[in-house]
Amino acid sequence: MVRPRLSVLACSFAGGISLVLTLAAPASAHGFQVVHDFTNGTDGGVPPYTMVLDKKGRLVGTASQGGADDAGVVFRMAHGKSGWSLTPLYNFSGSDGQPGWGVTLDKSTIYTNATYDAVFGGACGSALQINHGQGVLMWTFTEDKDGCPTGNLVLDRSGNAYGVTQIGGPNGWGAVFELSPSGGTWTETILYGFEGGSDGGTPYSGLVPDKAGNLYGTTARAGTGCGGYGCGTVFELSPSQSGWNYNVIYTFRGGDDGGQPVAGLVFDKSGNLYGATESYGANGGGTVFELSPSQGAWTFNLLASMAGDAGPVVALTVPSSNTVYGTNYRDGADGYGSAFKVTRSHGAWTYKDLHDFTGGSDGGYPGGGVTLDAKGDLFGTTVLGGADSYGVVWEIGK
Repeated sequence: MVRPRLSVLACSFAGGISLVLTLAAPASAHGFQVVHDFTNGTDGGVPPYTMVLDKKGRLVGTASQGGADDAGVVFRMAHGKSGWSLTPLYNFSGSDGQPGWGVTLDKSTIYTNATYDAVFGGACGSALQINHGQGVLMWTFTEDKDGCPTGNLVLDRSGNAYGVTQIGGPNGWGAVFELSPSGGTWTETILYGFEGGSDGGTPYSGLVPDKAGNLYGTTARAGTGCGGYGCGTVFELSPSQSGWNYNVIYTFRGGDDGGQPVAGLVFDKSGNLYGATESYGANGGGTVFELSPSQGAWTFNLLASMAGDAGPVVALTVPSSNTVYGTNYRDGADGYGSAFKVTRSHGAWTYKDLHDFTGGSDGGYPGGGVTLDAKGDLFGTTVLGGADSYGVVWEIGK
């Protein structure tokens, strides 16, 4: 029986990170540069997830270590006449958890999930709302009740927040939840509890909504593929008058299609879904795929197959239906990950390696994906490497 590998990123962050590395010269790449070296001081350290752009074109992200209380920070990076500068926006105290994911922005408000070091079955995470440096606890998660939060939150027009838990919950395989505000407090509703069967289980990344309010996501394990052991699914949750309806729209087989879709999903303007798997595929290092809707069904299209030890672990960036950007967590020439671009021309997709991380001054293990600014420049983070070995923010110019 073929047993899917656990997510290397999930394993790396379990119980914190202990890093020992030898610095190496960075791989040459056109336009690549490090724009910030984390020191594990007030700027934080070990940035774990994808950054986002605010309306002024500044980068906002999280660092899982460092800060005023050595429990992590939310930071903002802005570009001025003298270059890039980092400003801490919120210091985690430890009582509100430790940041392990990214942020969601809504005007001046920041939403994020955090993680607790918890006794088995107990409190294991929190959802936070941050305004002007002040944090408000929206919800405390317990493994037995709703599971441990993972990935980013997503908001609807009414201000409700949606997300997933990776382990625990009603059936022990994670859950999809909704947090609804009312009178200054938040109420949680479990929309679906994964059962670890053909429905999948253990989601790692957050959800993506469509225009009709349906929610889409991935599960990293379970399903019916990989010799019956299961290596992940893509699912849809649709609202109805009687509740939410759960539907699996693709089950990974662990063959050329890949397996363990740790990364989340993203839509293009035509309504196609794009995603990635961390492992399996023709070359063993994961895949990039597209799911196209047609008459109530979804068609799977393989765009690229990677070689290495671990492919993408976070959502891709899709500026158009012909271009996809992403990062591999441990694939790449030196085994420390890579940044890549997949483009379509005349119906065929071509994979291009943009930079291979070395684990040295250029960083290593890009836990975050690609953030694209208005000029077409790419930005991302690594969890190790850099001048002080606590990770970097990198840029690849257009």
